[in-house]
Amino acid sequence: MHEFNRILIVEDDPAVARGLEYGLKADGFVVFWADTGKRALEMARRENFHLMLLDVRLPEMNGFDVLRQLRADGKKQPILMVTARDEETDKVLGLELGADDYIVKPFSLRELVSRIRAALRRAYGDLAAASSHSRFTFGDVDLDLERMGVTKHGQPVQLTPTEFKLLRHLVTNANMPLSREALIETVWGVASPIEDDRTIDAHMRHLREKIEDDPSEPKWLLTVRGIGYKFKV
Repeated sequence: MHEFNRILIVEDDPAVARGLEYGLKADGFVVFWADTGKRALEMARRENFHLMLLDVRLPEMNGFDVLRQLRADGKKQPILMVTARDEETDKVLGLELGADDYIVKPFSLRELVSRIRAALRRAYGDLAAASSHSRFTFGDVDLDLERMGVTKHGQPVQLTPTEFKLLRHLVTNANMPLSREALIETVWGVASPIEDDRTIDAHMRHLREKIEDDPSEPKWLLTVRGIGYKFKV
């Protein structure tokens, strides 16, 4: 089974980066390092990383700008934001821009590894479980889990990272009603400070607009009254 263990650390302090690299390598990860936001973008566009550990306070180009550009480029890997400031506004901004989690300095290596593994499970767990079955076709829609891409009528569908995670989780649990609470925990993690039932409904509405031929009468992404949603095959 393929291991999803390639991590890019984006940190301008060499001592901090070396400490993280040493600790993560000891835990079995393959670690790369970028000391600036621009360098991180260059590496992310050239290499395939399964997760990025992105410091918010970087010279020239801060972590939020890097995150914004990576998501604009269509990069869907989990991104964990790192900051020395425990401020709610920073957390909300990072998550709204597409971060998968947020960790505040100082933190223990054990906590960091736990957050990393949780993010990797959320991002790739269904793919690892599906193994050879990583491609799904329904109607004119093709979902490729390995390449993390979606096409409709042969044309690429531009999904946000959140929309892709929702679709993947629903499709790989076909015909199973999933509660809004379960979807929140799977996609954002149980500690998300900004997601609620209404947010799930909004994401599902946008997903239907991109996937369904008639979003008002969905064929695949169905509402289960009193529970949440399911993907119908």
